[in-house]
Amino acid sequence: MKTFRRLLRVEWKRIFSNRVLLLIFFGAPVVYGLLFIQMYKQGKITDMPVVVIDEDQTQLSAKMVDAINDNENLKVVKVQFETGDINAKMAAKEYVAVINIPLGFESDVLQKRYPEIIADINTANLVTANFASRALQTVLATMSAGIEIEALKRAGMDASTAAQRFEPFKVNYDRFYNPSGNYLDLMLPGIIGTIMQQVIFLALGLVFARDFEDGYFKKLVRISSSATYHIWLKSVPFIVLITMMWLVVGSFYPLFHIDIPVFTWPMALLVTVFSLACMCVGMLFSLLIPNQLRATELLMVLATPSFLLSGFTWPLEAMPGWIRMLGNTLPLTQFLQGFRKLAVYGGTYADAQPHIRFLLLMMLICWAIMAILLSIKIKITKKKLLPQAKLR
Repeated sequence: MKTFRRLLRVEWKRIFSNRVLLLIFFGAPVVYGLLFIQMYKQGKITDMPVVVIDEDQTQLSAKMVDAINDNENLKVVKVQFETGDINAKMAAKEYVAVINIPLGFESDVLQKRYPEIIADINTANLVTANFASRALQTVLATMSAGIEIEALKRAGMDASTAAQRFEPFKVNYDRFYNPSGNYLDLMLPGIIGTIMQQVIFLALGLVFARDFEDGYFKKLVRISSSATYHIWLKSVPFIVLITMMWLVVGSFYPLFHIDIPVFTWPMALLVTVFSLACMCVGMLFSLLIPNQLRATELLMVLATPSFLLSGFTWPLEAMPGWIRMLGNTLPLTQFLQGFRKLAVYGGTYADAQPHIRFLLLMMLICWAIMAILLSIKIKITKKKLLPQAKLR
């Protein structure tokens, strides 16, 4: 144990001597986490620019413009009275919608001829398009209902009967788990999980590769021939550092008043097995590819598409079968699915158990392969060291 503690001190020095690694390991989760929180802090999009083409120019069309502008998601930036060259200006101005109120709109409404309002939605960005569509549907449906009820009242019907006549039954929509459609609540877990996976991959992808390159592995082999000994020696400092980083990024939730419970025992278990699985994958690559640059490059190739393949934003069920299988083998996929069940749905350990088991199995398989490969490398290195020892 005395020797192990001495070697641990050396490992800490070697870790902190790599400034690039330290910058990535400590900087990326904090800087990117705070950056994304600030990006999505508002949670929803407001004051999206809308153009109204009011060909009717009546009191009713003016009310329609005011109703659109009163919606928090929309802002009428321009009202014009003929079609003109709106499409030509779309690229420069990036209007989210163009609403056309046709000529004769008010008279057609009064005479029950059911005129048509045309809303052209800019779907170049699906996020803004969805917000704009939902806001316009709310505004136009409310206006339509109000107009119909007013018409019934003018015909001599009292207000309550007119409302019942227009709406024979009510529909209540309850939105669970993210009722406000807050994009910070949606995106932050995926971003944090992706960053932590990449950081762990990068850090652990260097541990053995660096030793092979600078010859330090030969010194370690002279001290111990046990593969498990060397794996633990490399793992312990990073277990401490990764725990610290999870506490830091986890504190973002209460610090920025994000109402998602992350400090629970099932969540702690999920984070632990996810981190260990990522560590084992990183160390395995470090053994398979004893070159720091190549090991990190290949790990980035593995990690870069992981968020897209995780099913976090685009459901796995909508992907082809072979892509779905590939996505399910990534640690991030299992972590994010477990996170959603525990933190978003308020589930229990039993709900996240399949994902925890999968990550645990991945960790054990990678550990076993590591132990075999490392034992082989230790034997090869010892054979090379034997003639040198005899010469001395």
